[in-house]
Amino acid sequence: MADAPAARMKRKIYEKELEKLQVELCHLQEWVKATQARVIILFEGRDAAGKGGTIKAITEKVSPRVFRVVALPAPSDREKTQMFIQRYMQHFPAAGEIVIFDRSWYNRAGVEYVMGFCTPAEHKRFLELCPTVEHYVVEAGIVLIKLWLEVGMEEQERRFRARINDPLRQWKLSPMDTESYRRWYAYSRARDLMFKATNSKHAPWHIIRSDDKRRARLNCISQVLDLIPYKRVRRNKVKLPKRSTKGRYNDQTALRGMTFVDERY
Repeated sequence: MADAPAARMKRKIYEKELEKLQVELCHLQEWVKATQARVIILFEGRDAAGKGGTIKAITEKVSPRVFRVVALPAPSDREKTQMFIQRYMQHFPAAGEIVIFDRSWYNRAGVEYVMGFCTPAEHKRFLELCPTVEHYVVEAGIVLIKLWLEVGMEEQERRFRARINDPLRQWKLSPMDTESYRRWYAYSRARDLMFKATNSKHAPWHIIRSDDKRRARLNCISQVLDLIPYKRVRRNKVKLPKRSTKGRYNDQTALRGMTFVDERY
């Protein structure tokens, strides 16, 4: 008999644990800067699996100059004529950067394949070449972390219906999303083909169950921290200097006559 699903995590517990992990992400950030490390974290999963919320939890307390999020739109006519992975590689990290891909080159294994935006031959060629390309990426010294958020059929439907009725989230529901809802099993087969071909020793997939968004976010961040061999970097304590009074004047007087925003709140 299967174990009953765990109860959804309470907000108070989630926020307490998230704060601990976000502190560690700040330590990771300092280590990446100090060692000039290069890291790629890519997020894949079905629509409404929780990728955006998880990425937001990761980046909420860190510098966007170190943690850079890349979410590419559909390729332009020019980009369609390039090598497939070319438009992704131009966003790869330089020294001291972590690049987070909100969907990645694995679009070819998922939406492009299922929706017929690439040919079966292009899909097959991608699956054949992808492990080799990723081997070169890892061999070049880049830490490559591949994360798949696995949401269940019923939970995906619940989230889609919530988006339909919420004006703050309706923008998240595109015609492509609703079509992916219809083609659940086609996406399942595409996922399985992708895992079989690209779950390599040098760049394995890490799967996080995401029916409970809060647990998924914590498990995801914890896994990322485990996969990167960072150490805490000692920082000199910052001391505020004494303000200079040289050239002192009433700097508020100069603002008289300027247009201030009405204080509505």
